[in-house]
Amino acid sequence: MWLHQFPVLLGALISVLDRVASVCEPNSQAQCQTPAENKGKCVDISLGSCSDVAYSQTMFPNLLDQKSREVIEYSPEYILTSVLHNLLQGECNPDLRLLGCSIMAPKCEEGKIIKPCRKVCEALKKNCLPAFDAIDMAWPYFLDCDRFFVDEVEGCFDPLEKLRGETEFVEDNLSEAPFAIQFTHHSFPQMVRTLKKVASRCSHIANMYSIGRSFEGKDLFVMEFSTSPGQHELFKPEFKYIGNMHGNEVVGKELLIYLAQYLCSEYLLGNARIQTLINNTRIHLLPSMNPDGYELAAEEGAGYNGWINGRQTAQNLDLNRNFPDLTSEAYRLAKIRGARMDHLPIPQSYWWRKVAPETKAVIKWLKSIPFVLSASLHGGDLVVSYPFDYSVHPLEEKMLSPTADEKMFKWLSKTYADAHPGISDKSEMRCGGNFAKRGGIINGAEWYSFSGGMADFNYLHTNCFEITLELGCEKFPLEEELYSLWQANRDALLTFMEMVHRGIKGIVSDKFGNPIKNARISVKGIRHDILTAADGDYWRLLPPGTYLVSAQARGYSKVLKKVTLPAKMNKAGRVDFVLRPLSGRPSQTLHAPMRRSYEQYDPLEHFGPHTPQERREDTGRSLQPREKPWWWSYFSSLGQYRPLWLLKHR
Repeated sequence: MWLHQFPVLLGALISVLDRVASVCEPNSQAQCQTPAENKGKCVDISLGSCSDVAYSQTMFPNLLDQKSREVIEYSPEYILTSVLHNLLQGECNPDLRLLGCSIMAPKCEEGKIIKPCRKVCEALKKNCLPAFDAIDMAWPYFLDCDRFFVDEVEGCFDPLEKLRGETEFVEDNLSEAPFAIQFTHHSFPQMVRTLKKVASRCSHIANMYSIGRSFEGKDLFVMEFSTSPGQHELFKPEFKYIGNMHGNEVVGKELLIYLAQYLCSEYLLGNARIQTLINNTRIHLLPSMNPDGYELAAEEGAGYNGWINGRQTAQNLDLNRNFPDLTSEAYRLAKIRGARMDHLPIPQSYWWRKVAPETKAVIKWLKSIPFVLSASLHGGDLVVSYPFDYSVHPLEEKMLSPTADEKMFKWLSKTYADAHPGISDKSEMRCGGNFAKRGGIINGAEWYSFSGGMADFNYLHTNCFEITLELGCEKFPLEEELYSLWQANRDALLTFMEMVHRGIKGIVSDKFGNPIKNARISVKGIRHDILTAADGDYWRLLPPGTYLVSAQARGYSKVLKKVTLPAKMNKAGRVDFVLRPLSGRPSQTLHAPMRRSYEQYDPLEHFGPHTPQERREDTGRSLQPREKPWWWSYFSSLGQYRPLWLLKHR
């Protein structure tokens, strides 16, 4: 990695810069005359970090007036571009690198430099500037959109053309409905084209959006189905499926692509079951959480992939070990009388480790939508597992470690297993036969224990209940097997989605009808609460039975109700709560959301991953002398050539 090679790079850099100094100073535009108008010779690009740009030739001197490949390679600008993916923890990668390459190795045609487009720079700066702010780094001068970039009328080019071009979509035959599902493996571009066709054909109920980017810059696309796409609706529960978390486990990815097409087609055909489901549920399908890993796995081809290649991300990270370990904290709190074991905060130490951009994208996604129920689709066995995945005793790798909602999780898992002909098969000779006597389900930690899993994180940090679906012993099956896999899982996928309507739902408000956000819904005997959404509505998954349910919020009195859920009830019971202020009259904070520790310390909004926030007075001035940011040590050895332009406060 670049960071390990920095001492060697710095020595070489100083040596080269002592021989050849660039005249393009960040604060002196007069000295930095770009050679775009000068005729010259186009040469092949030989810069390692720019080898994958969408063009093949450049010209010297470049737009920074750097006159040779050697000067560029040992310049602070080039080194910064090469290590930004590490400094920013994968944010905006590879977009920023390609943007930097468009300046240091600009496109050359017919002996003339073609400048990059200003609108591309401005859009990227808007999206990426928060990542720079998070590490207290100034936006690099050589990415100044007004200085080095031009408008389309001046004949610019899009430096991200190759990246974006893969997902271009031509709206062909969109009036035809329904469409036949092609049971094939989908590359990333093919997946995007298919999902965009679905979004276009069913635009009144479907929406395609991205929750972020993979390490190599591929969008993590989600297909949403709802009667009001793009927004949360009162009393409509949020459901999600996530596939391809491990890049070489591809069945889940393909099933979700097929499911998106099926939901659209059947809704248009008037399928009553599908229409009822979409009319009453907001469904989110993330077919590929690890598109980079999938590309590695696909290189070996279907039927030949092993158990390792492509499982992890391009950063060599296992995403299902990359989430915060809140389970250990939950076990600690379980020993403390009265301590809550829900909505646990993410420890600040978590951000000191390597956190994948894919993981961060999902965490932000979970924060933005009040998900109720979820499943992650995997491969390698044939079984349904449920939390906790991390053993209550760390030294015991196979130990039953139930949550407070053990009955609900077993019911959810059994629902999918019973609807799947393979998982419900009682034969011990089949794939996954060792789970036959268990009914095809198992507690995750009793199977094998691991920390940092996504299912545990969902349960302990949010309202969402998530299970793990192992959908076959072959991780990357041959194409001819995909249809039978779809047939085996289709009804189970639908049946599990319908489980989001079990238990109770309602709204928590004050006596004036104002909704109360983050009110706590508690069930006596179950040490796990859920919180109301922004509109005061909530969903609490519960199996049949009689419960004492309470609602409470800061500044309000607690309200308790007795609820009975019949065994044959197939929809959530409506239980509303009206809370009265403790003082008898509203205070300024009564209608404000109840503050939670995870909101106060949420690093995704308030905490830079590498440095704590500075204490400030109301005037905004620091109470302590300002120190250089953590990353400055990587450049300080450059002496007079160190990039002072990266410091926000000199």
